[in-house]
Amino acid sequence: MDPTAYALVATDLDGTLLRGDDTVSERSLAALARVAGAGAHHLVVTGRPAPRVRPLLGDLGGGGLAVCGQGAQVYDAGADRLLWSVTLDRELAETALGKIEAEVGEVYAAVDQDGVDGLTLIEPGYLMPHPTLPAERVDRRDDLWAAPISKVLLRHPWLGDDELADAARAVVGSLATVTMSGPGTVELQPCGVTKATGLALAAEHLGLSPRRTIAFGDMPNDIPMFLWAAHGVAMAGAHPELRAVADEVTASNEDDGVAVVLERLFS
Repeated sequence: MDPTAYALVATDLDGTLLRGDDTVSERSLAALARVAGAGAHHLVVTGRPAPRVRPLLGDLGGGGLAVCGQGAQVYDAGADRLLWSVTLDRELAETALGKIEAEVGEVYAAVDQDGVDGLTLIEPGYLMPHPTLPAERVDRRDDLWAAPISKVLLRHPWLGDDELADAARAVVGSLATVTMSGPGTVELQPCGVTKATGLALAAEHLGLSPRRTIAFGDMPNDIPMFLWAAHGVAMAGAHPELRAVADEVTASNEDDGVAVVLERLFS
């Protein structure tokens, strides 16, 4: 693993670069500074929508690109605008929800609205997996579709995440892409959109290629990104599906696993 081989470092946020309290450690910041000092780029690639990423980017240098919304958005933090975005058709989203509920019973839903100022709306019964992230509660499901959305988030009263994701994939078909991005976070996004599609667009904008990219993640939604990049690093405790396609496993996010690898590569 020649450090000069990597010109792009792509990191997930939750469970990867961020600690449980939504902070980036001083050690991780120092490691990312080494990356920048070597002339390489750091790119956040996250399921969080652009408005929920913007406050974090200040600590990470602030002015670069970020891939948000599971790849549905490429956000230019310096200009505070979306270079690229794709929305999930709201009629298709409703149809997909209906098919899922016909299979597994009632689910609770939330949506991330499109745009740099889009809101996260949650229907009655939905509990946010990240209580630190702002959300607005609506009175009924129809209110979720008031404006264009980038994705739908799902929770089930008793099914586990893997079971819910598998059931959703079995019935949704081409209506949407189903991902699992964290505990209590099964999502529907535009069909064909993944972290890899967003990362590829951002890399092209930077003039970089997959063969010079190293990626870090912890959940199944990171699998497309690992398959696209030259080298994939899973965090300790990562989901087994991601570990199965990873090139190596590092320490946990709480133990600065991203920094452990970057210090070795960019010493």
